[in-house]
Amino acid sequence: MKALQLLAGAILLAAAGGGVLLARHAYRDAAPETVRPVPRPAAPTLPVPKPSPSPTPTPFTVRRILDIKGPLKHGDFVWDESGAPTGPIVITVDLAAQVVSIFRDGYEIGTAAIIYGADNMPTPLGVFPILQKDADHVSNLYDAPMPYMLRLTNDGVAIHASDVRYGNATHGCIGVPKGFAKKLFAATHLGDRVIVTNGKTMALGQSIIS
Repeated sequence: MKALQLLAGAILLAAAGGGVLLARHAYRDAAPETVRPVPRPAAPTLPVPKPSPSPTPTPFTVRRILDIKGPLKHGDFVWDESGAPTGPIVITVDLAAQVVSIFRDGYEIGTAAIIYGADNMPTPLGVFPILQKDADHVSNLYDAPMPYMLRLTNDGVAIHASDVRYGNATHGCIGVPKGFAKKLFAATHLGDRVIVTNGKTMALGQSIIS
């Protein structure tokens, strides 16, 4: 009887041991758990800065025209800054009327009769910035004095003091009376615009630059 009990205990132990071994083998043979990487948050998309557009020239409107009795004669000019506010300068030149005008913030403060380029060397039309100022300039092409010179082009076209008489002409420049040239020189700055037309007149309320 005792022998039978011992035999039964051995069988139970063997079974228990086998179960442990089976469990260990099952653990060892199981496929390892797949480790999934944690996704990183996407970097925020920043807006691409747009290039700033080139500034559009501010339109200037004619706010005042000087009251001049009768047409200007060659050599004549008028200068009157009274009542004109500070502001940007625009110069207009009308070759057909042979007149130059200077506007400050839309107020005409000066005007004069002019001479301009002869037929074989005409004064160019268009809008030109003042590139250079020289009160005692001498032309390196013609060895001629050009007092109070305001350069408009790189090939030598400028506004300057001249002997403004009927029948006189220039090599493409705009000649103005010396007294007017001196005042114009003092009132302008580099970059101020000069509009040269052939027959375009300016009236009150009209846009000078658009």
